[in-house]
Amino acid sequence: MTPETLRNLPYRPNVGALIFRADGKVLIARRTDMPGVGGPLTEGVWQCPQGGIDGTETPHDAVLREAREEIGTDKLHITGEYPEWIAYDLPPNLIGKALGGKFRGQTQKWFTLAFTGTDADINLN
Repeated sequence: MTPETLRNLPYRPNVGALIFRADGKVLIARRTDMPGVGGPLTEGVWQCPQGGIDGTETPHDAVLREAREEIGTDKLHITGEYPEWIAYDLPPNLIGKALGGKFRGQTQKWFTLAFTGTDADINLN
């Protein structure tokens, strides 16, 4: 792809979830598919649940689906939503390669979710 083509790629619509327990602690997990897996807790890629919006799915539906897929529970409800979309570009060496090569980056809608279960309800497998 030419540099002009890469700059004209769209942003992938995406949602992110900040998941809070009743005691105020937030869930963040280390990815199992990135460098640093199995190393010290200071290594690897850590993130909150997030993912793409499918087809005609609403951002609200997508964030609940993504959270359910990534942490294995539906004991969640939306408590807040950041009012704006946040866009970012991939690093230049990943544009045209990452995200299926179809996007220049992502535009994200972030939500806060309340976790209403217990730690035993979470299944990261």
